[in-house]
Amino acid sequence: MSDQIQGRCWHCGNGLTAADLGRESACAHCGKDTRVCRNCRHYAPGRPNDCVEPMVEKVLNKERANFCELFEPTATPASSGPEPAADDLRKAAEDLFK
Repeated sequence: MSDQIQGRCWHCGNGLTAADLGRESACAHCGKDTRVCRNCRHYAPGRPNDCVEPMVEKVLNKERANFCELFEPTATPASSGPEPAADDLRKAAEDLFK
């Protein structure tokens, strides 16, 4: 097995090797599942099923391990931080036009 970094943990940012991205694998640093939507390069919040792949099987919990066959690790996973509130987004948009 290669020790080359294949991706990063969506929760803590720890580097992950191919061995760390198995179906039942967890991040050695924070213990969170690693083969999750938030760690996939296809993850796109706001798209149908939050994925750029149109024919992907629906996954309800994006932070739990799943069986998606289209999973590909990403070096820049989606942040685990809270999503911005709608009011914050609206204010930011309005500030652009002041």
